[in-house]
Amino acid sequence: MGHDHGHHDGHGHTQGHGHGHGDDMDWSAMGAMLERYARVAAPQYGEVTEWLTRWVPEPGVVVDVGSGPGALSFLLADAFPQARIVAADPEEALLERARTRAADEGLSGRFGTVRAALPDDIDDVPTADLLWLCKSLHHVGDQGGALKALAGHLAPGGALALLEGGLSQRYLPRDIGFGRPGLLSRLEAADEEWFTEMRAGLTGSQGATEHWPALLADAGLRHEASRSFLLDLPAPLSEDARAHVVQELTRRREMHEERLAPEDLATIDRLLDADDPQGLHRRPDLFLLSAQTVHVAVKEA
Repeated sequence: MGHDHGHHDGHGHTQGHGHGHGDDMDWSAMGAMLERYARVAAPQYGEVTEWLTRWVPEPGVVVDVGSGPGALSFLLADAFPQARIVAADPEEALLERARTRAADEGLSGRFGTVRAALPDDIDDVPTADLLWLCKSLHHVGDQGGALKALAGHLAPGGALALLEGGLSQRYLPRDIGFGRPGLLSRLEAADEEWFTEMRAGLTGSQGATEHWPALLADAGLRHEASRSFLLDLPAPLSEDARAHVVQELTRRREMHEERLAPEDLATIDRLLDADDPQGLHRRPDLFLLSAQTVHVAVKEA
């Protein structure tokens, strides 16, 4: 989704996953979901990390802020084979998952974790040559203040890369053969309502124009570039991609039950019915298309 509102997206959220789900969160399931999406979106995220090597060719330390289980941390490890990679996240269960994977892949010698939540624990974020924030900043009330604080954790000449915005994921045609056409557009409108309410409820929430280059400049960094990256998976989808779409629609139905018309809820329920030949589990026309935007800014050497 555009905001990947609370998405476990992808980096999901943790990566912007919205913490604050309470103690009943199944972090094992969350971790597996985030890792699956990273596999699905690997072509897109691979292009992102390759692009980042232009701005920091040989970083000594790379910190993934809001890392979740480190799904993207490992892509950064591939892109920067000489760097020490640090996954920073508030959820110890997800960090443990990252440490286990690092050991399994023989990366423990250059992989570490830090338990840190934005904005309270910014001081615990190590000084880095590259700070990577994938959909984690929009869960902070004062985004500008957090950027200024994070800029203080950049080594001279280091870069901060921020993934926010883009376009909502699309995975169905406008007319799916039943229900009212344009379902995903109405879901996107509900996403925007949810996101606005989420932002308003954050501690210290401050309204700010989401002009990320300006916010990075206000943080004392020199904005270098913004670029959007496409994930274009045509039908037929892989099992992982199809499972992601099913999970995504399931999550959005739960989020928006009070916002959507009964007709749309009935359409979604049919789409989620594993036995319906026109449902997500069986449709041959399911695809996955999204664009995510990354902004890079550099600290003066």
